[in-house]
Amino acid sequence: MAALRTFIRPREPDERCDTCGAGLPKEHGHTFDPASRLIRCACEPCEILYSSVYQPIPRRVQALPNFVMSDAQWDDLMIPISLAFFSYSTPLKKMVAQYPGPAGAAESLLRLNAWEDICAANPELLDLRPDVEALLVNRVGAARDYFIVPIDECYKLVGLIRLHWRGLSGGAVVWGEIGRFFGELRRKGKNASANV
Repeated sequence: MAALRTFIRPREPDERCDTCGAGLPKEHGHTFDPASRLIRCACEPCEILYSSVYQPIPRRVQALPNFVMSDAQWDDLMIPISLAFFSYSTPLKKMVAQYPGPAGAAESLLRLNAWEDICAANPELLDLRPDVEALLVNRVGAARDYFIVPIDECYKLVGLIRLHWRGLSGGAVVWGEIGRFFGELRRKGKNASANV
């Protein structure tokens, strides 16, 4: 058996560092380029070494069960669907609102006074790290879910929708995937609260 093992190739890692090519475990870090809005897989050494070029994305997921936003305030934001994420862009020097769809993430014009009213009622939004953290909002149907999440979680949702969307309404599969995505965020948010 020992002789046969020499002919077995080690299993290739599923993902590699986008900078140095090192194999990465399933749970690994990401970096973000604010100018291009590109997310890169990163090993720990590259995450540290290139932190002046690419911002390391934190891993904080914080559920906001006491978030205050009325239906009228949501309408004032002029987001055409019931899913959106909001992050401060340092290159643009403003808060950016994006919503996921079958073609990717679309940007929505954000009325500044509407956003300021929401921030005044929810001071935890002032702690969002520019570029790499976002407020993720789910108001689909009866849901009223609000989370502070790493920006890569927002793009994960975008990718999930692009992958599973079928027809005009998306189909049952995509809505099931969206439900699982937010269920996992709720679990992560509860675990984070328990560890504080």
